[in-house]
Amino acid sequence: MKSKHTFRLSRETADQLADYAIRKRASQAEIVEAALLSFLSPDGSERMEAAFSRRIDRVLRQLEHLDRSVEIGNEALALFVRFWLTANPPLPDAAMAAAQAKGRERYDGFVEALARRLDTGERLMG
Repeated sequence: MKSKHTFRLSRETADQLADYAIRKRASQAEIVEAALLSFLSPDGSERMEAAFSRRIDRVLRQLEHLDRSVEIGNEALALFVRFWLTANPPLPDAAMAAAQAKGRERYDGFVEALARRLDTGERLMG
């Protein structure tokens, strides 16, 4: 036995319900009843929780991969700086201005090469 219920919907929701009922060739009452059953079913929340758990697990795996990549990048940079500082003695004051000018020129070239590489999508790790 079915019981009668009266409730109000916003105009937008009522229009969506009517359109959906026409597309599915079902009555609005059947659609509302199915939606309420789905909403009130105990396994509905469990399914939603399982879906969220899968998404969170995927995000955690991506974060772990990102963390590993950042760690590798940091270690590589630290190793390079240590090697560079060890292998390159300080310059005499007379050569400092020329070295700084050449350093700026080389740095600008590095930034341009980096920008080109990022634009093409080519990656060293790939």
